[in-house]
Amino acid sequence: MTEANNNTHKTLSIPVYPILIAVVAGGLIGHYIPDFAVKTKIFGEIFLSLLFVLVIPLIMSSMICGVTSLGDIRHLEKLGLKTVIYYLSSTLVAVLTGLLLVNFISPGKNAQITQTEFPKMNYSIVQTPISGGSILKLSAKTNLSSSDINPKRNTVYLIDQNLIGIIDDFGTISSEAIPITQWLNISGMKAEPKLSGTGLSIKTIDKKLSVTEVIKTYVPRNIFRSMINENIFPLILFSLIFGTVLTTIGEKGKPLIVVIEAVNITIIKCVILLMFLAPIGIFGLIAGSIGDAELTNPNGFLAEMTRLARYSATVIIGLIIHGAITLVLALKFIGKRDPIPFIRNMIPQLFTAFSTGSSMATLPVSMTLITEKNKVSEKVADFVLPLGATINMDGTALYQVVAAMFIAQIYNIYLGITEQIIIILTATIGSIGAAAIPQAGLVTLVMVLKSVGLPVEGIGMILSIDWFIDRCRTTVNSWGDVVGATIIDYFEGK
Repeated sequence: MTEANNNTHKTLSIPVYPILIAVVAGGLIGHYIPDFAVKTKIFGEIFLSLLFVLVIPLIMSSMICGVTSLGDIRHLEKLGLKTVIYYLSSTLVAVLTGLLLVNFISPGKNAQITQTEFPKMNYSIVQTPISGGSILKLSAKTNLSSSDINPKRNTVYLIDQNLIGIIDDFGTISSEAIPITQWLNISGMKAEPKLSGTGLSIKTIDKKLSVTEVIKTYVPRNIFRSMINENIFPLILFSLIFGTVLTTIGEKGKPLIVVIEAVNITIIKCVILLMFLAPIGIFGLIAGSIGDAELTNPNGFLAEMTRLARYSATVIIGLIIHGAITLVLALKFIGKRDPIPFIRNMIPQLFTAFSTGSSMATLPVSMTLITEKNKVSEKVADFVLPLGATINMDGTALYQVVAAMFIAQIYNIYLGITEQIIIILTATIGSIGAAAIPQAGLVTLVMVLKSVGLPVEGIGMILSIDWFIDRCRTTVNSWGDVVGATIIDYFEGK
């Protein structure tokens, strides 16, 4: 699989400069021509939809390939066990670092992306006897859309009547009309509303997951239903078990492993090909987002950029803490190496990781430098580094936690201890399924968002700077691989 992935990277490259141009053009047009800019948002939404199509096959094939690359689990040597334990521990530390930072800095607090309070808005309620519900009609057009209102996470609150409207999951939501299945008072009892009034708001449902609900989500009755409902964690669990069992059936399982590897390589190639449309999609998302901000936010473009600056600063600070402090201390005190000459020898590897945005593409440079310059044994490097490029994604996991919490803060969705633990587990395990290609973490971020019911459309808010963040986190991923190989080499030597 490694060789195939390398060939994939040799034949295709990500269009970095067009993405840079799209970012700048989208920002300028969104700022100066907001009315036109909001119309281009459709290109970004189409791009995101195409991206989401690849999520489930990418995650499942990558996870199964990652497990089968270990060989027969029954005959896994101590080297493999040490490697897996170290990489998972390292990723968990990175995730906790990101979680602490994002809770402390709170980059998305007090930065609502859309207006949700309409205290002076007149409304009328039209009964729909056939469906048994009603239609809430607004007297003026708002900035709300079906992507801003989700029946699974939002309700309508009538300020003057103190009533809550349950949004119809099968109805058509527009900026002027919202389908309602039933009206409830604050005690949760059914109530009949007055047919007109003034003042409403869109409220977020504060849903807390119980332990029983969490367990039920992790162990589904139907794996295909999980695919349809985009319930990602059970797919990871299934893929891990499936891949593990597949390694134990010997020669009969090899044809299936080859097929799954071919599927994985094909999906990876589809992701890379899709990234050639990224400039158009990113332009639409940036222009549309900034255009919306200019039209609805008093501070406009400045508020948009300030919010992204706080988010990117949170991610980068977390990556610096993990890469330059945590991993360096581990190298010195666990791997018993002097960090200064070690890092000096690995500088070409770090620049390669940043420029390519792929730890797999950096793998040949990593293996050459770590064995020739830093004298790590070839046996350890040949096993640990390719495995690390598959399952060790410290930077990606840290980024996913920060991004998920940022999106929750932007949408004003409260995540308690249970939800944050789920994010930790999902990001740690899910990072194993992140393909070692540019911006693959953006795809697997969907899994983290879905695990706690966060809106996946929130990804559009961070796409404008993801190309840069991606290179930063990939550098930490690749750096974590070589640190891990060095530490494992030390214990193997002992």
